[in-house]
Amino acid sequence: MNGTVTVLDKGAVRIHSYMSPADTFHATTQLIETPARIVVIDAQLNPAYADEAVAYAKGLGKPLDRLIITHAHPDHYNGADRFGVSVHVLPQVREQIAARPAAQLPSGLAVPATDLPSSVDIAPGTEVIDGIQFVFEAVSGGEAADELLVKLPEQGVLIAQDLVYNDVHLYLGNNDITGWQQAVDTLAAETGYDTILAGHGLPAGPEVYAGIRQYLADARELLGDDGEAYKKAIVDRYPSHVGPFIIDIANRSLFGAGH
Repeated sequence: MNGTVTVLDKGAVRIHSYMSPADTFHATTQLIETPARIVVIDAQLNPAYADEAVAYAKGLGKPLDRLIITHAHPDHYNGADRFGVSVHVLPQVREQIAARPAAQLPSGLAVPATDLPSSVDIAPGTEVIDGIQFVFEAVSGGEAADELLVKLPEQGVLIAQDLVYNDVHLYLGNNDITGWQQAVDTLAAETGYDTILAGHGLPAGPEVYAGIRQYLADARELLGDDGEAYKKAIVDRYPSHVGPFIIDIANRSLFGAGH
């Protein structure tokens, strides 16, 4: 296996957090194992890594129930068709995915256009799946225009996905540092959640919020009108962070195709 899996035992629920290698900036697929099934959250950028997550999930001996996609960035939906289950998504996120043209990343990986045919709408609120309470919340602004936050209150698990990165460079292409700071402040004010699942990087605890706040503050300070200068400055400040090329992808949105 190229990726890695972190397993967290939460009683009636086991979390299997599949993290891709550094070449796709440690993107995560969360496999939520309930007593009789597996709920999948996010689908990987590289289809080969989606296949790894699927193979691991099938090894658990329970059927995949559904795939939930949290937001309209290809590193969380490009491998969706590999899971072979219904896709559940906020309607506004589906529209954003459908509006994205085909693209080729700086790594050379091609990302085709998709419209998630036959996907199922997620409505904010509470749904009980296999006896487990899932709370769905829609968040606007920040890392993406719209994102889905998933909570398992009885297990103390907050599935933040790309509202939280753990030791991975942040994607700032949505150009909304203020919105992201506000979202993190809201998450940090939550009580009762000792496990935070990040969209990039390993699972963490609430201490992860301080690192995101500091990175965003540093990005605001360093982000001028030169993408290459910004990349050098932020990488110098966070030399141990994974995925500096995610900055290249963001810079194409912030500064134009020449970056």
